[in-house]
Amino acid sequence: MKKLFILLTIVFVFLIVGCGFEDESKKSEETDSGSGDKAATITLMEPSEIPTLDSSHAHDFVGFTTLNNINEGLYRGDENHEPQLAVAEKHEISDDETVHTFTLRDSNWSNGEKVTANDFEYAWKRVFEVSGHYSDMFVTADVKNAQAILDEKMDPEELGVKALDENTLEVTLESPNPLFKQLLINPTFFPLYESFVEDAGEQYGTEADKLLFNGAFVLDSWKHDQGWVLKKNEDYWDADSVKLDKINVNVVKESSTAVNLWETGELDRVDLSSSYIDEYENDDNYLTEERPSIVFMRVNHNEEAFQNENIRKALDMAIDKEGLTDTILNDGSKPLYGLVPKDFSFSPNDNKDFRDINGEYNEGTNEDAQALFEEGLSEVNKDSLSFKLTVSDDEAHQKAAEFIKNQLETNLSGMEIEIKKVPFEARLEQEKAVDYDMVISTWGPDYNDPMTFLDMWVTNGSANRMDFSDEEYDALIDEANEESDEAKRYEKLLEAEEKLMSEMHILPLFQDVDAILMHQNIKGMIRHPAGPDYDYKGIEIE
Repeated sequence: MKKLFILLTIVFVFLIVGCGFEDESKKSEETDSGSGDKAATITLMEPSEIPTLDSSHAHDFVGFTTLNNINEGLYRGDENHEPQLAVAEKHEISDDETVHTFTLRDSNWSNGEKVTANDFEYAWKRVFEVSGHYSDMFVTADVKNAQAILDEKMDPEELGVKALDENTLEVTLESPNPLFKQLLINPTFFPLYESFVEDAGEQYGTEADKLLFNGAFVLDSWKHDQGWVLKKNEDYWDADSVKLDKINVNVVKESSTAVNLWETGELDRVDLSSSYIDEYENDDNYLTEERPSIVFMRVNHNEEAFQNENIRKALDMAIDKEGLTDTILNDGSKPLYGLVPKDFSFSPNDNKDFRDINGEYNEGTNEDAQALFEEGLSEVNKDSLSFKLTVSDDEAHQKAAEFIKNQLETNLSGMEIEIKKVPFEARLEQEKAVDYDMVISTWGPDYNDPMTFLDMWVTNGSANRMDFSDEEYDALIDEANEESDEAKRYEKLLEAEEKLMSEMHILPLFQDVDAILMHQNIKGMIRHPAGPDYDYKGIEIE
């Protein structure tokens, strides 16, 4: 393992100051100037810049984590990852479970104005008006008329949400939905202060001063591509429960940089790459966190070659996924042979793991992969294929890309891959535009149900991003959404994955496990398995 040389460390510390990292964040607790008291401060890292903090458009884990801590909706997740009332202090449900009435508590925006029911009505309808990335989540929630609005058969004003008065919000569903409360934790359902958003226009959510806050923290500053600072929101309705005064977040893309910052006291929590696992796995501050998020490859279904089932299967089969996770990543990540990850969802009657029920797809030898590839090439009348593999500038994903390139070119005669590295936010934009050949993608669940992985692939779905379309698959998802019997619904979900994966429309790679260094005196950080990743509200320093 690489060792840190004293001279390089000294030089690195000077470079950090010049790169804009928070110089004041060298300790978990620092003196609060002017009072002499200790201000509770921690310094964290994120691997990429925030693409946007406009909750109508946000769809990435960095943006969701930030939004989850600076804003708040009707519900928020608790330490057991269950929905608990937040801005709403009361939730009443009609006898037929389709009309939900929320009474709002007394809470304010950071400009001193009251959070009202209109803020929710405006925000929810705006998602459709601006073609927000997660507009289909309102369909998942069964909010009345959401599907018709998406199909442009109705106007966003007809969405089933209405402010009855300043403190009362009424939401009407198409049918009872046991996932409804859980979905409300997602930032897509957060309120927005209408006049502020309209005045900011397209700049809303792009700078710290182009935002209002109603959560546990406020975004005090935001230096793009460098980091941001969260400070305790003293006007938050539950401010007494917030123990931290400040959270510094630095954008750190390289694991070597992160480790140096840890060693020099500049970071209190670090995500480790495989290069450092052996060096730190016996450290008292070392821990691992299993996640139900997945890493996979999308293929552009507009390309003739990727419309061929044999070629898709060959590409997937030619990758040694155990070698990728055990040797290249070496961080506890698990090889993935399906879409829904392991230890995430269990059948309602016999509590069997979804992954165990459907098993592993498309296993075979390199010889099997080559045979499929040759058959596919013959079917598309080609002798060879050459594609670009797009990958974000995350160290682990770049390592994965290099490994995949080697595997495909070595195990499939006639295959050539060029790696195209782009910033994280650029990768997201290219995915949305389906402007790629192949791309390494990630997906973390928005809620605790297999549907969060399965309804991504419906025709024209906002998360589809590869122009895949299959009427039979769409029908299976519709049938599952309409099925009220839990056991029968689960069977439909299993069948939907079988349809997608038996034809290998996406190429699963691995299920995430994070290797982390975090000071042991930091307590109360919640990491949710679905929806926004982290909740900082309850963090305290012992």
